Amino acid sequence: MTRRRDPFARAAGRRRRRVNRLVTVVATVASVLLAALLLTATDTAAELGLPDPLGAREPTGTVVGVTAQELADARAALAVLPVKGRAPRTGYEREHFGDGWVDVDRNGCDTRNDVLSRDLVDVTTDPTTGGCVVLTGRLLDPFSDEELAFERGERSADVQVDHVVALSDAWQKGAQQWSAEQRVAFANDPANLLAVDGDLNQLKGASDAATWLPPHRGFRCRYVLTQATVKAAYGLWVTAAERDAIDRELDRCVVVDDLLEGAR
Repeated sequence: MTRRRDPFARAAGRRRRRVNRLVTVVATVASVLLAALLLTATDTAAELGLPDPLGAREPTGTVVGVTAQELADARAALAVLPVKGRAPRTGYEREHFGDGWVDVDRNGCDTRNDVLSRDLVDVTTDPTTGGCVVLTGRLLDPFSDEELAFERGERSADVQVDHVVALSDAWQKGAQQWSAEQRVAFANDPANLLAVDGDLNQLKGASDAATWLPPHRGFRCRYVLTQATVKAAYGLWVTAAERDAIDRELDRCVVVDDLLEGAR
């Protein structure tokens, strides 16, 4: 006599197999995500400038401290920044922020050379330009905590001037509505400019604090502090992830006043 399998039993078996496959897939995805999260705590991730959501990496190298007032001002700025989604990048062109570097402070020198003169040491300049054009110098790069040599010419791009709040990021978070004059002023504002390692500047691109931070962890407090205060000054907004990343790094700031008090 041939036994017929219960159709309900067959259906139940198929459901169990589907559930088992789903559980396997979910477990695999969870393992990959956990591994990726743990990677952010490593030195490799630090070298790539990846954020540290676990808070497991300690500052290394030169720690750039801030005053208690600077930290309080940055927290106040972050608290009032609107939180919105990133607007489309549609229509963005560098030219919307002016045709390169200009002389906004009317000192006879363009902004790039002003920043190089400010941030480099042992600077030499071209006397035929009234001392404006920087020819050579040395930079303690804030992004890498390494010393870089600057020499105008073929290797000029080894040291670049970074917009701490990137122009494209600003475009997607409020600057589309600015006048042309406002955008030129923003692009040439020394408060938002730093001389940095050219390769790291290219790696950063248009990233905000949620997607890129300097590999030099001892500088990250100053970096996000600048982003928060600049965005507040210009009425830009932040994404929720960006706000959280800035807030996390501000929690790790080293306050200079505390260091001085401890040394007494």
